[in-house]
Amino acid sequence: MIYVRDVLFDNNFGKTSYLNNLPVVKYLSENKKIAFSSNVTFFVGENGTGKSTLLEAIAVAYGFNPEGGSENFNFSTEETHSELWKHLTLGKVGYAKDGFFLRAESLYNAATYIEKIDREPSFDPLVIESYGGVSLHKQSHGESFLAIVKNRFFGNGFYILDEPEAALSPMKQLALMSEIYKLTAENSQFIIATHSPILTAFPGAQILELSGSGIRSVDYKETEHYKVTREFLNDPERMLYYLLEK
Repeated sequence: MIYVRDVLFDNNFGKTSYLNNLPVVKYLSENKKIAFSSNVTFFVGENGTGKSTLLEAIAVAYGFNPEGGSENFNFSTEETHSELWKHLTLGKVGYAKDGFFLRAESLYNAATYIEKIDREPSFDPLVIESYGGVSLHKQSHGESFLAIVKNRFFGNGFYILDEPEAALSPMKQLALMSEIYKLTAENSQFIIATHSPILTAFPGAQILELSGSGIRSVDYKETEHYKVTREFLNDPERMLYYLLEK
């Protein structure tokens, strides 16, 4: 199921904005649109190409809190999100019954907000029960990340994940892939920014690679993450020789 079929862009934030330097914005300025063709889409590419900036803008344009959470989350540690979201229009199809923006880098902030509202007497049963019943602060980064996906994601939802591999070991990335598979079978859509060659192997996923020349759809084995990882694992000694000794 696809709930957001495309993203339309208007270039009205002025020529002096730092956003003009991002390759993703340059692409959007020329093409005006990104279309999603699968219920799982990955944004991949080098640091600085604008993956997380674009992902965050889509999340905020949808109605999610910039630091993560559902549409009902209302907190701010520090407002650092860009204005890009103001220039995006999401082409929505149907209605997602659930949704969540999960960012590895600000998971601590979201967990703190969950603890805060959990202490408020107006909430019954306790909010933490929706996240597995155990304080997210009393689990590791990876455990709390997966606890949210396993317990809080209900299906029939629109879910945005920002660099989940920052929290997850390779084995836990496989566990996340299993959860994504279950949720897509329950009519969910995912958009994920990642550097992980494990996650991007998800069957049937759309992979959009961001680079200095724009955005293009690529096959899994064409991604830079896959090729570099494969070369390193095939012959780590040779790679290390060229990197460290030559």
